Parts: sequence; C-alpha cells; structure tokens
Amino acid sequence: MSRSIKKLTGLVAATFTPLTAEGEINLSVIGPYIDYLIENQNVKSVFINGTTGEGCSLTVDERKQLAAAWCQHGKGKLEQVIVHVGCMSIKDSQELARHAASIGADGIAVISPSYFKPVNADALRLFIKEVSTFAPDLPMYYYHIPSMTGVAFDAADVLNGIEQVIPSFQGVKYTGTDLRDLGQCVCYSQSHNWSVLFGVDEQLLGALVLGVHGAVGSTYNYLGCIVNKMLAAFDNGNHMQTRVLQFEFMEVITFAKNLGFDVSVNKQVMSEVSGLAMGPPRLPLLPCPVSKAQAIAQKVKDFSQGH
Repeated sequence: MSRSIKKLTGLVAATFTPLTAEGEINLSVIGPYIDYLIENQNVKSVFINGTTGEGCSLTVDERKQLAAAWCQHGKGKLEQVIVHVGCMSIKDSQELARHAASIGADGIAVISPSYFKPVNADALRLFIKEVSTFAPDLPMYYYHIPSMTGVAFDAADVLNGIEQVIPSFQGVKYTGTDLRDLGQCVCYSQSHNWSVLFGVDEQLLGALVLGVHGAVGSTYNYLGCIVNKMLAAFDNGNHMQTRVLQFEFMEVITFAKNLGFDVSVNKQVMSEVSGLAMGPPRLPLLPCPVSKAQAIAQKVKDFSQGH
C-alpha cells in the first residue's frame, strides 16, 4: 500500500440507510445524520452499507450513491468512512471496491458470500483477495458475522497468512460471541498492527478485556456517548464503573429483545431517539410498530439521561 494508514479504533457507528416513505434512498438525511453522530454521540467513524444499513437489500447503484454521500458530507468531519462492499457476486463487490477507492473512502470491508458459501478459509481468503485488487490502496477488513452468513469456520483461520496474499489487509469486524476465536484474532493481529473491532454491542466489555481496539455497532448511533464513557473508564482502569455501565447497557438491550429487536425495530428506535427520519426498512423486513420503538426509545433516553 502506498499511503499511510490510520489505525481504526474506538467507536464506529454501523449506520442505518435512510429511506423515503416510498422506499427510495433518502440522501438528504446523511448530512444531518453525520452532525448528530459527532455532536450528540461523539462518534466520528462510520461503517456504512452493512447489516444495519440493509446493504444486501440495496442495489449496487444505491450503495454507490450512499457511499458517495457519506464521503462527501463527512469530509473534514468524520475520521473514517468504512464502506462495506460485500455481495453475493464477486463482480459486484469488485465494482463497489473500485468505486469506494474513487470517492475517497478510508477503507472497505467484505462479508462472506452466504448463498454459495466458501467451503473453507482458503476459499474465503481468495474471495477477499480478488475484491481487494480493485482497491489495492484501501485498507481491507474482513466482516465476520456467522449468524447472518452461516459461514461458521473460525475468523482466526481466515486471518492466518492473509497478509501474504492481501497486502492491504488491516483487520476484522468480529460480530460473534466465540471469545476463544476472537482472542486468537487479537493475538494474531498484534504483530501486524491490525484493528480488531467487536460487533456485539451488549457484550463489549468481554471483548475489551481480550484487547480489541474498538467496536462497530448499531446502538452507537444513539448510545455512543454512554459507551464512550465506558471505554474511557476501562482505559483509566476504573473497572467497577465499566461494569456498571455495561450491566445497565445490557438491561436496555434485554428490554428491547424481550419486545422483539431486529434491524427494523432498531431503525425506528434511531428515528425516535435522534429525531432524524430514517424511514421504513426494505422488504423482506417489515415496519416496526411505533409503540414498540417508542417504548425502547424511552428506555434508551432514561439510560442516557442517567449518565
């Protein structure tokens, strides 16, 4: 890679994709969305077009428009814009990677294909490699989320030796609960100065103890200010305060899960908490009853105001 790389650390918001009532992407929300993240949540990096952003339900052109808007409006404001480019078709992923490089994105990430699945880590590494060649100067991250892809082999096996075939590789977004595998990813990444970002928001403390460098999550869109306090407490060695904040955070998520908490609900909660019009989800996700989102949003606000 020819340019210097800024290591991806701290909180990264996995962003929602604003849609109009008619189901079209609503780019007019991106600018105010960025301002809200920075001013209200102190979150200055984003991961766009991922699971939270319904990336796999968007067309290639829609994903390009969104990436361009985030890079354009985020210039001089956001620290890093990471564009998820994973698709079922390697050609689509390559085109999105090429486009991300052309608009000034700070990095790209790739999820495993999940219809025709890679049979082993070697096959997935090859897929990631072939995508990375279309943006060779952009940091490449592997997005590990077996609950969605059904690709369950260890992320550590994917990382093993990947630097030999992908010079631009810079880390992993680990959205899983196998702390043994996560720990091996952290251990392997240390000598390469890669970033390991954790993606299960309500279990972040366990990952911090293992040495992850930050976190990518949907709830950091509206609870980033609180989780930033948790990170600061952990860094300062105040483990009691860290645990208290994590336990209270768990209570909010448990309340939400008991009501039913998925991307559709989460998106409406973001609208209720932030005042930004995120709009409906895209089918096959169904719109969330407003009363459910309002109940969760009130729990979020009570938690935030208590700190």
